[in-house]
Amino acid sequence: MKKTGNWVAILDFGSQYTQLIARRVRELSVYSEIFPYNTEYNTLIAQKPGAIILSGGPDSVYSETAPIPDIRFMAPGVPVLGICFGLQLLAHKGGGRVEGGHQREYGYADLNIQADSLLFKGLEKVEPVWMSHGDRVTEPPSGFKIIGGTSMLKIAAIENIDKKIFGIQFHPEVHHTPKGLKILQNFLYDVCGLRPDWTMQSFIEETVSTIREKVRSGNVILGLSGGVDSSVTALLLHKAIGDKVHPIFIDTGLLRKDETTEVTQVFKEKLGIQIVTADYSKLFIKKLGRTADPERKRKIIGALFIKCFEREARRIGDVRYLAQGTLYPDVIESTSVKGPSVVIKSHHNVGGLPKKMKFQLIEPLRELFKDEVRAVGKELGLPEDILGRHPFPGPGLAVRILGRITKDRADLLRAVDDIFISEIRKAGWYDKIWQAFAVLLPVKSVGVMGDERTYENVVAIRSVHSVDGMTADWVKLPYEVLARISNRIINEVKGVNRVVYDITSKPPGTIEWE
Repeated sequence: MKKTGNWVAILDFGSQYTQLIARRVRELSVYSEIFPYNTEYNTLIAQKPGAIILSGGPDSVYSETAPIPDIRFMAPGVPVLGICFGLQLLAHKGGGRVEGGHQREYGYADLNIQADSLLFKGLEKVEPVWMSHGDRVTEPPSGFKIIGGTSMLKIAAIENIDKKIFGIQFHPEVHHTPKGLKILQNFLYDVCGLRPDWTMQSFIEETVSTIREKVRSGNVILGLSGGVDSSVTALLLHKAIGDKVHPIFIDTGLLRKDETTEVTQVFKEKLGIQIVTADYSKLFIKKLGRTADPERKRKIIGALFIKCFEREARRIGDVRYLAQGTLYPDVIESTSVKGPSVVIKSHHNVGGLPKKMKFQLIEPLRELFKDEVRAVGKELGLPEDILGRHPFPGPGLAVRILGRITKDRADLLRAVDDIFISEIRKAGWYDKIWQAFAVLLPVKSVGVMGDERTYENVVAIRSVHSVDGMTADWVKLPYEVLARISNRIINEVKGVNRVVYDITSKPPGTIEWE
């Protein structure tokens, strides 16, 4: 999807904020893509990026194991912005001085802008910024001038305007730096001369054209879940190739309550797209057996999913392609190819597929963040009841049932989840929340119901605020809402006698429990 000469390459040095840099650039309607720090110079430059951003990272530039890129990335030609570790890298490789051993600076600081600079156009002389570093630049590299500092830091920003190379010690990508987006805008528009042409309409046009060119006369099958990602994928494919796309709704026995009926009605009646529904619930539950390990569950479900697809595809005829609603966060969290970051988890859409399968993959959303997917869905006319639906994991309830999976345990969790979601809808909270769901724990607790002692299941309920799923904070639901939810679950769902509320943010936790 790269616009030649009008996009940004982000070199990843392991910062927890690297993905956020990509999102912020896209918010400014400029396409961005993340690359490992050790990407071959010629490989990347051949794609003609209009700018390069060097991310932050946890390492010291003078460490023997520091992630050091090809130094040509810091040569004149393509404008460069180094952030945090990126600034230190510019100084270290440019003949400046970087020192460690100082007191770590973490949190708010006042940036004193010391010189006129395109980077700080429109800002006040003093601006609050967010710091997160231990090492610091104590001497700028040759040819650079200092354009900003703080009370603790002589050098917080530098520039070489002739070479269009800038470095800043703070993080403009986080919301704690109020004018951070303005700084990035100044760099992209005024320094680099990039155009804000990354829109969801342009994405749709390019993607539809690409799909048509790739598929030509072939048929495509799509695993439809009824969630935003797979639904937008279905609409894109239908717009591109019409009836050559065959959305298949596989009932794995791990779906939410009444999911099959609701999804079928929306696609047939509101969108005019025929879907194939296939019930494999007994087979999935049987194959999962006594498996409790979450990664093993994902692998079993991914492999079985493909087998079911192959079976349904044979009934359709000549099918060569399998489409999936894989998103950019799925790719980032499931692989380490984007940089020195570790693999967080495998996703059903990414890590659960067998190495050998009969289909070629089509993943039209794999470079989009969730908010961008919703914007595409809105452009395509996706109904609001799907557009605003909370994310649902590919493995379904399998990663929300901790421990072994049985039909009874799945039915129990379905009932709990249905009550939870219905109550937050009634309270007007559903559309304010990024994701809400229930988890069945592999433990039981003592309780008293009536005059009898009980020893029943514990369920956890979780709701989080997020923008793209990369970071999240737990939702402070009103006590009265939580009380109604707990009361209904314990009274209406046989087998549950305790409800707990998860108040963990991401990081350090993940949104899902497995």
